[in-house]
Amino acid sequence: MGKDTSETNLIQNLREDYRASTLELERTMGHPLDQFGIWFEEALKAKLPEPNAMTLATASADGMPSARIVLLKNYDTAGFVFYTNYGSRKGQELLKNPQAALVFCWLPLQRQIRIEGRVEKISKEASTAYFQSRPKSSQIGAWVSNQSQPTKGDRSELEAKEAALKKRFKEVEQLPLPDNWGGFRIIPENYEFWQGRTSRLHDRIFYKKNKDGWEKLRLEP
Repeated sequence: MGKDTSETNLIQNLREDYRASTLELERTMGHPLDQFGIWFEEALKAKLPEPNAMTLATASADGMPSARIVLLKNYDTAGFVFYTNYGSRKGQELLKNPQAALVFCWLPLQRQIRIEGRVEKISKEASTAYFQSRPKSSQIGAWVSNQSQPTKGDRSELEAKEAALKKRFKEVEQLPLPDNWGGFRIIPENYEFWQGRTSRLHDRIFYKKNKDGWEKLRLEP
């Protein structure tokens, strides 16, 4: 069923004039990770809900894209880390086609950061350390779920598995790492920092990795 004319007009007329800030090429950091750190700290200070939420875009081996929100759990010079079930759709796609894109969208600050790069699994030791730092309920949840696999229609099977695991690990606070769970690291090859501006003439500063380090330039909006 198509949308009626009034609803279509409402969507078409949704607009926001961006005036919160500016982004000048000469005032951005030479290394994009430093620029990311400045913006991330400002997102934290602004008390945005889950500022570490990021869109993760992957693609199957034959090029079919998919995207979802995941949570950033660490970033440093090595890359950006998140955790998942390796048997999930995103996990399988990254194992077969180890390239990804990230998007951080902080609308109250009228900012967006795009990151693209190759992907690798982090070490089992690092995955274990993070896994065992999580609340026990989250550790059990990772053991319970065969992420992205179909269920029989309701939650009863999941809840039964959860109850059994709670009983099994009743005296244990740090569960062993499941074989199919761990971290991925996105190793950036380019970044784009986007600052909304009035008249849709947005600021876009693009960083591209080359053999000498990082090149940065302004993109037209």
